[in-house]
Amino acid sequence: MIALIQAGSVQTQYAVGWFTLALINAGLAQGKGRSGLAWWAVSLLLGPIATLFVVLLDPVKPKQ
Repeated sequence: MIALIQAGSVQTQYAVGWFTLALINAGLAQGKGRSGLAWWAVSLLLGPIATLFVVLLDPVKPKQ
């Protein structure tokens, strides 16, 4: 398995990393009470910039 990943092109490795980052951002957003799906989509477009936004945004406060 590792040999297949190492044999992949740079573009493939870049795409896999970008997609993985989007999944991580979705998890971070859900942990803060935000829409994981929306942040996943934003992360596909913005990548590491979206990570910065997710980390800096305050968690959503539940309505009482």
